[in-house]
Amino acid sequence: MNSSGDVFATRHIGSSSADVDLMLSVVGAADLDEFIARVVPASIRSNDDLAIPAALTEVDAICRLRELAGRNVVATSLIGTGYYGTVMPPVLQRNVLENPAWYTAYTPYQPEISQGRLEALLNFQTMVCDLTGLELANASLLDEATAAAEAMALAHRMGPKGRETFFVDVDTHPQTVAVLRTRAEPVGISLIVGDPATELNAAEVFGALVSYPGSSGEICDVAGVVGQLHAADALAVVATDLLALVLLESPGRLGADIAVGSTQRFGVPMGFGGPHAAFLATRERFARSLPGRLVGVSSDSAGQRALRLALQTREQHIRREKATSNICTAQVLLAVLAGLYATWHGPDGLRRIAGEVHSHANRFAAALRDGGVEVVTTRWFDTLTIRTDQARGVWDAARREGINLRLVDEATLGVSFDETSTDELVDRLCKLFGVAVVTTPAASPLTDGNGVAVVRRSDEVLTHPVFSTYRSEHAMLRYLRRLADMDLAMDRTMIPLGSCTMKLNATTEMLAITWPEFANIHPHAPDDQTVGYREMIGELETWLAECTGYAAVSLQPNAGSQGEFAGLMAIRGYHASRDEAHRTVCLIPSSAHGTNAASAVMAGMSVVVVTCDEDGNVDVADLRAKAEANRDQLAAVMVTYPSTHGVFETAITEICDVVHEHGGQVYVDGANLNALVGLARPGRFGGDVSHLNLHKTFCIPHGGGGPGVGPVAVGEHLRPFLPGNPALNQSGSGAVSAAPFGSAGILPISWAYIALMGPDGLRQATVRAILHANYLARRLDPHYPVLYRGEHGDVAHECIIDLRPLTKATGVTVEDVAKRLIDYGFHAPTMSFPVAGTLMIEPTESEGLAELDRFVDAMIAIGSEIDRVADGTWPADDNPLVNAPHTAAALTADDWNHPYSRSTACYPLDGLRNAKYFAPV
Repeated sequence: MNSSGDVFATRHIGSSSADVDLMLSVVGAADLDEFIARVVPASIRSNDDLAIPAALTEVDAICRLRELAGRNVVATSLIGTGYYGTVMPPVLQRNVLENPAWYTAYTPYQPEISQGRLEALLNFQTMVCDLTGLELANASLLDEATAAAEAMALAHRMGPKGRETFFVDVDTHPQTVAVLRTRAEPVGISLIVGDPATELNAAEVFGALVSYPGSSGEICDVAGVVGQLHAADALAVVATDLLALVLLESPGRLGADIAVGSTQRFGVPMGFGGPHAAFLATRERFARSLPGRLVGVSSDSAGQRALRLALQTREQHIRREKATSNICTAQVLLAVLAGLYATWHGPDGLRRIAGEVHSHANRFAAALRDGGVEVVTTRWFDTLTIRTDQARGVWDAARREGINLRLVDEATLGVSFDETSTDELVDRLCKLFGVAVVTTPAASPLTDGNGVAVVRRSDEVLTHPVFSTYRSEHAMLRYLRRLADMDLAMDRTMIPLGSCTMKLNATTEMLAITWPEFANIHPHAPDDQTVGYREMIGELETWLAECTGYAAVSLQPNAGSQGEFAGLMAIRGYHASRDEAHRTVCLIPSSAHGTNAASAVMAGMSVVVVTCDEDGNVDVADLRAKAEANRDQLAAVMVTYPSTHGVFETAITEICDVVHEHGGQVYVDGANLNALVGLARPGRFGGDVSHLNLHKTFCIPHGGGGPGVGPVAVGEHLRPFLPGNPALNQSGSGAVSAAPFGSAGILPISWAYIALMGPDGLRQATVRAILHANYLARRLDPHYPVLYRGEHGDVAHECIIDLRPLTKATGVTVEDVAKRLIDYGFHAPTMSFPVAGTLMIEPTESEGLAELDRFVDAMIAIGSEIDRVADGTWPADDNPLVNAPHTAAALTADDWNHPYSRSTACYPLDGLRNAKYFAPV
């Protein structure tokens, strides 16, 4: 830890003052001020410092977080509604959640360096398929509510045409209903919420969602509802609970087409609402409409088993406005934890946990009934709804005892048991309700009077050997180490992904997320128990607003894609409030992130593409023409700044002015905010709304593809249209995620980053990020032309190098270079986006000069290898690039029939001999 005199920014930023002097000489600038004045247009630069507190030391930041945590009350939560107490196995906490080999990894788009986390995700998918009884599951979604919304959209695409109504079981968690309402309205779906037993007209709907168990705890007749729907050609969605499904008949066996839910109670803390991995499982015939990611089993070039992401043609950067979902970030780290929780406990362990939870509910129900208290629920797994005219008094008394119950109304309470519940807790509840303790085992409501199962599960679960192999901690520890060793994450190497901002996630920033005062808080806990949480969130919102120049920020969106959607919905609400709901055209540059177009369509807008000129800038003339052509319908423009091409466009203020002149709002995509913080504020140079990526600029780790947080920041006029949640009595527009503050459990990370950096550190981080990118661009340019530059020949925080001439001359492709970089120990830069045949490189501020030079040396060496292909030394179909990456098995095989040596394949640079990563496939 730093002493009181140390400055954290010097730990976060990788380059020293001597490194800076060298890099400045390469980019041709006398000092950093001169350099920034040359790179960042004067028209957008801020002249004042950020009005945030001075930097704290690491010791002081931890003390302040301890103070905030101390204002929260960790009660025994029996509120339920999709959030439950659970126990993360210590072997997983220490070796996965707190292990940078897992939390600093990127999305597994490069399968050769992702086999460990792909296997963990395959375990997750297998677990979900087994428990839901369906053939196919994705590798996680954002939360249960958005998973339900994705299921509604899937049913809409695949269900009977001509029907625009979706039915929702009234006994569904209120936050899920709220998100469904938000997502349905812009795309013209009518939502009916009612009792499926009495109010469902299957012939009028394309699908229906039924909750099993319901939010009240009641287990309804799923098979009967499914039968009605299928008879009318409609699709059946079941919102369910995986722990309940250890005992209950699976949705698949009951006929469901889709099952959704959360895996939170599989060892993941409540975290005041998140992050938690949701799931969506479905039938094989719907595979090509499945949202999110899917891990598939394949074979590598040597014929051995290898895993990869499948069906990637649905990814938004390819399909854009035709994408079936805007989901980009998933919750990979949380899915990994949930899958490993099942791997650790196995089928017997899960049956024991589920059985104990159910037994506690049974014993309490028997005590209530014996004591004359009405239990409304007739068949339950873990949740009881109780009617009593003493509801408020019991609720208050329970709070004084450190127990939170669910107050449904003044005459109704809910009690949900979980993995942390004990017999002693049941006894305390009996005392609170004034009933005698029942000690004899109570009959399960999942059986009829003769003890025969009614909805009890009849098939085995988790039969794959992975769920029964690692019973001892020693075996589990080695399994986790083996998986981690197969992957390449930031604990080993720079991940120079353009537009993804993979940078240091400091240990001090990560510490607080496992403290019980942050981890074990229910999102619906009473306000007086979350004072510290809400104070921290308020400070973070204020700091983010200051960094962006906007008036207000909402932290509810739990991914960048959801931040985009929330921002566009704010614009939609603003226009509607001015009787201009007809404004539905969204202008989007051809270079934009694919999620922009997908989000616009989800928000009920039509996309008009604006071209870019040969320098990668938005074609202002084309923008003006299309704004004029759509003057009466123009809703917004979505523009990324700096541009996706890695350039500070000088026309950004003109772009904003043109759109405003034509009645539209300006959405500035904050994906590249790491090039702006402390230097320029989107809210001041013309933006009306932006989403930010806390998992990029503000240091929440990517976690192998999530968690992420995508806050939305708005000008004062859009403040009333920030996300709210009517189901939780929150004002604002509709909910975009289940929890009031989204993935609140990881917000201490970004709070700590800003508090540790202070205004000067944040500005220096931005300056160094830009300097590092320009240094790389200048060093690489003689070998690989840099495709786009600003008016003074500089790039922003990332650069694009063009491999297309080399491909044309030699046949060596951008994919060959990316795979060869693995042999040099690097994750590849972003491939073929936004321009096919290119690499987009972002070094960030946290890499040092030695690592930057190591990457440049690798790229220069690869260029020399390409030259040997060009001059015929190596055949085009047999050389180190087309055969890359080289596995240890291939290198140690008895036969070696290639025209280059094993040493060239394995150790192309001498430095690799000291620390060599071998791709497993």
